[in-house]
Formats: sequence, C-alpha cells, structure tokens
Amino acid sequence: MNQLKQIHAQIIVHGLTNENLTLGKLISFCAVADTGNLGYAQLVFDRIREPNKYMYNSLIRGYVTSDNPEKAISFYHQMVGSGLSPNEFTLPFVLKACSSKSVYWVLVLVHGQVIKLGIGSVVCVQNALISCYVVCGLIHSARQLFDDMLERSRISWNSIIGGYTRLGCCKEAFLLFKEMRKLGVEPDVITLVNLLSACSKNCELDMGRYVHLYIVITGVEIDLILRNALLDLYAKSGLLNLAQRVFDRMADKNVVSWTTLLGAYAKCGLLELAQQIFSQMPEKNLVSWNSMISCYVREGQCREALALFQNMCDSGVLPDEATLVSVLSACSQIGDMVMGKKTHNYICSNDIIPSVTLYNSIIDMYAKCGALESVVDIFNMMPEKNLVSWNVVIGALALHGRGLEAINVFEEMLAHGISPDGITFTGLLSACSHSGLVDQGRYYFDKMTTAYRIPCEIEHYACIVDLLGRGGLLEEAVRLIEGMPMKPDVVVWGALLGACRMHGNVNIARQVLKQILELEPHNAGLYVLLSNLFCEAQRWEDVKNIRKLMNDRRIIKSKAISFTEIEGRVNEFMVADERHPSCSSVYSTLNQLTDHMKPIHYLYNYSGELFDLEEL
Repeated sequence: MNQLKQIHAQIIVHGLTNENLTLGKLISFCAVADTGNLGYAQLVFDRIREPNKYMYNSLIRGYVTSDNPEKAISFYHQMVGSGLSPNEFTLPFVLKACSSKSVYWVLVLVHGQVIKLGIGSVVCVQNALISCYVVCGLIHSARQLFDDMLERSRISWNSIIGGYTRLGCCKEAFLLFKEMRKLGVEPDVITLVNLLSACSKNCELDMGRYVHLYIVITGVEIDLILRNALLDLYAKSGLLNLAQRVFDRMADKNVVSWTTLLGAYAKCGLLELAQQIFSQMPEKNLVSWNSMISCYVREGQCREALALFQNMCDSGVLPDEATLVSVLSACSQIGDMVMGKKTHNYICSNDIIPSVTLYNSIIDMYAKCGALESVVDIFNMMPEKNLVSWNVVIGALALHGRGLEAINVFEEMLAHGISPDGITFTGLLSACSHSGLVDQGRYYFDKMTTAYRIPCEIEHYACIVDLLGRGGLLEEAVRLIEGMPMKPDVVVWGALLGACRMHGNVNIARQVLKQILELEPHNAGLYVLLSNLFCEAQRWEDVKNIRKLMNDRRIIKSKAISFTEIEGRVNEFMVADERHPSCSSVYSTLNQLTDHMKPIHYLYNYSGELFDLEEL
C-alpha cells in the first residue's frame, strides 16, 4: 500500500486525476486485492466527479468480500441512481450481498432488473440468483430458475443440490445427482460434500455409503473437507468404528476433524474416550469445549462440567448460548445456585439477548435451586414464552406446594392460546397433590383426556395416586391402580406405599409389598419405607422380618448426600465421608464439639421442663 500511495501521489502531481482508467485500476487494487485498503479505495472514489461502472463494481465486490453487505447494496442503489446500468459483473456480487442479509425485497428488485437488462440467460448471473434464493429459503424459486436454464455449469448443479441439502431434502439432492451424471456432468468435491451432508442430516447411512463407494471406485481426489464430511457421516450415524477408521487414515487433521470425533463419542456417552480425544486435541474451538461440557452434564458429572467451563473461560474462549445452557443445566442438577447466579449475571453484564431456550434454562436453574420468586420474576419479564417456559413455572410452583398459583398459571397459559402437553399435566397434577387439592386434581385428570386428548401416561397415574393417597382416599387409589391400562410401575406403588405410611394403613401396605418386591426386589429405599411404616405402627415383628429380608438379600441402604454452601462454594458430604480436602479439620472440630457436650446431663424442653439426658 505504501508504494501504491506513492503512485497515487504521482498521479495527482502530474494532473492525471481525470484519467478514469488509471483511477479505476487504483480503486480496483485497493478494494479487491488482499494487500489493498478498502477505506482508501472509498476515499479515492469519493473525490471522483463521475465514477464509472468499473469503479462501482470494484467497490461493490470489495464490500461483499469484506463482509459488509449493507454497504455493497447501498453502492448498488447509488450506482443505479446515477444512471449507470449494472452488468453481469455487478449483479453476482449484489446478489451475494442479498444472500448475506437475506433481503428478499432487494433480491426481487435485482431479479427484475436482470430480466429488464436482458442478461437473465448469463450463466454466472443465473447461478448467483439460484444461490441467493437458496439462502433465503426459497428453494422452489431456485428450482424453477434451474429448470429454465438453457445452459448449466457444474456450479449450477452444486448450487441447487446444496440448496436441497441445506433443507435436509436428501431424496431430491440424490435425484439431481443421478440426473447430473446421466447428462455427463462430472461431480466434484463440492457435489460429494453436499450429498454426504444431506445423508448426515437425515441419517441416511445407506446412501452415504453409496457416495463413499462412488468416491473409492471413481478415484476422486479426497481433500480434507471431503474426509471431514465422511467422518461426520459415520459419526452422526453412530458407527464409531468406521468414524475412527476414517479419522486414523487422515494424513492431515484440523480442528473440525478432532471435534467431529469428539462429538461422536460424547453423544454416545463414552466419556473416557471423549476425554482422551479432548486431551489430545492440538487445537480446541468453541464447539470442542461445548461437546465436552455437555457430555459431562449428560453423564451426571456436573462438577467436572463446571470445572471445564472455568478452564474454557481461562483459556480465552468466550461461551455461546449452547455453553450457557449446559452450564445452567449442570447448576440445576446439583443445586449450585452460586454458579447459576454467576452465569445469569454474565448474561446480563455482557448484554447477551437470551433466546427463549436460554431464558428457560435460567428459570429452570432457579426453580431447581429453590429460588421460586426469581423464577416468577424472570418468567414475567420474558419477551417470548413457549410451552417449555410455562411448564417450568408450573413445575416450580408444584414443587413448592403452591397449587392454587400453579392452577392460575395454567389457566393463564390457556388464555394465551398455548396448548398443554403431558408434561404440563404432570406438573399440574403434582401441584394439586402437594397442596391437597383433591377435587381440582380429579377435574384436571379427567380434562386431560376428554378436553385436550392427551393420553394418560404412567407418570400421570402416579400423580393422581399420590393425590388420592395424601388425601386419605386409599381405597379409591387402589381401584384406580387396578383400572390402569398399563402395568403399574414402582413409582405408582411407591406413591401408594408412602400414603399408607402417612395414614398408618398397614393392611394395604402389605398388599403393596408383594407388588413392589416383584418389580424391584433390591430397591433399598422401599424396604426402609416399609420398615418405618411398621415401626410407626409398632409392628415390631414385621420390622424384624423386613430387616431380615434385607440382610438375606444383601440389600444395603443407600447413603444420602447433603449439600451445604460456604462462602460461595457448594460442598457435598455423606455419612463417614472422607472425600472432602478439609475432612480432617471437620472431624477434629466435630470431636471437640462432642467432647464438649459430654459433661452436660440436663436439657430443657420448649415448655421449660428439665430432662435428665442419662435417663433418656
């Protein structure tokens, strides 16, 4: 550019500023060349009294190439307004700008001008129109243009096949491929990549293997992009052995290759293999980090997911919406509202405009962490709500025993024209159960099938059994179970058993016991529930029998995990836990407290009476 500026200076010194041919070459180099300067080209252009078509074309092309389609379209309007007619060198780049912005009205205007100027049969212009219609999602218009073409280049075929691929229309893409070969047009790498992409999107493994076989038989030179397309096909089809084989045979691998294989292992839940791939990656992009984080979350290793997210941020990679959704899901699963709030604050402080999916993740996190008021506040300010949003709020209100409010939200949802689904009614029936709203629960259970045509799944029966059981209507709950169209599972029987314990009904509990032992003979929680029921009813012989049954079957009671938040960090622990790094200090303090309590023999109760602890 320094030498070019010197040449420009000589042009000015020698009074050649009216030589449009010379200035046109100067503008073209500045606008189009890799070593050029588009801003300088604009300055030179602005000082020309009557710029010509060549200068306009150069700047339009420059702004399209530099990813500034608005400026390119603006120059096109300026060019037409100055009385200059665009030509076959102008319009392909203008159409490319329209594709970038998906500006339909500009596309229609340019297409009309193409017809008016009589250059509608120029292949490069037709190809640009097809590509633009494809990007705008108007595949039928693109196909009509393609079918009307008197002469088609390989680019024409690739554009229309790529259009059907973009829409996932695998059959149409292959029919065009068949016609292309019949007419003697040889496919290239772009054609084959498009076909493999269509197969990947639709999991059309047989057709994908056909393309692979075609590549092998015809000896098409396979570049990195084509190998990555083959890898993606087998990875998305779940054929990990073939995916690994393609990966191993790649002489050169880029970040796409590594990430595709990582995503395949992560999607199949093969955490150790995914970790190995991730640790070996010479370069990681955002998709790589997201694949690994989401894999940890799906496999329930949420602490590891959050730690990896921190590593990602430390490495300078900025999270996107997919990252934030995974992180919020991890926080939801382990109840880490500290990290959940930090993630929410990050979204707010960085002026990220959440989609409805991200909003749903935020309110779900607060719901699972028990911050009901935050759920309601954020829900009320959401600019857009979908069925998932309403379901999350209804479920959160149900979890907190706010049954009447859950019903009000459900009725408000109906008023907004949102149709409920099975998940909606699971939350609604659960809300009625937790709030003791028996009549309302019966009403909505009936409405679910009669008014909304939603089939009753086993989880709905579990909710209504729980509702009736909590209300003391055990006999009705038993009749409901007997009339179920499917076999009751352990959740249904467990709900009834819980109600038996609540109301001290040992007779029905004995009936339930036989059913549960057939379904899950090794479920420790159910044995403990039965033992507690018999204990509360002072049926000591039955308690003894349950304990003996547990011993005979070698059933061990599962240890419960507790969580506590200290200085912004959530710690988890269980009985006799030694995993925490500060466990020695914790047990030492606990021993001191125990020793300190030993000399105390007396305790006052709430009424002021004095008890001797040794007597107790």
